[in-house]
Amino acid sequence: QVQLVESGGGSVQAGGSLRLSCAASGRTFSSYGMGWFRQAPGKEREFVGAISWSGGVTYYADSVKGRFTISRDNAKNTVYLEMDSLKPEDTAVYYCAARVKSGSSPSDFGSWGQGTQVTVSS
Repeated sequence: QVQLVESGGGSVQAGGSLRLSCAASGRTFSSYGMGWFRQAPGKEREFVGAISWSGGVTYYADSVKGRFTISRDNAKNTVYLEMDSLKPEDTAVYYCAARVKSGSSPSDFGSWGQGTQVTVSS
C-alpha cells in the first residue's frame, strides 16, 4: 500500500495552467498504475485520467483530453497532472489514487490522497 499527498492546487484564471503533483511513500509505487479524479461541490467524484505503472500508457476523460497530461517519475515516487487551457468547469478538488483493479471508477482505485483544490475563474 502507498500513502499519497497531492500538492500544486490554487486559483487561476480561465485559459491558465496548473501542475499538480502527487507524492507517494512506499517502495512499491512503481508497481502501481495511478489515476487522477476530481470532485466538484454537489457532484460525484469524476475520473480525469490514468497512467500505467511504467508511464507508457495514459488515457483521459473526454472532458480533459487534449488539455491535461499525466506523467510520472518513478525515481521520485511522484505522478503529475499538467492542466492547460483551464476552464471554470474544471474547478474541483483533485485527487490522486493508486489503481487496485482495471477500470476508471473510484472503486477501481485505493490509497487516496487528501486532495488539492483547483479554482478556475472566468
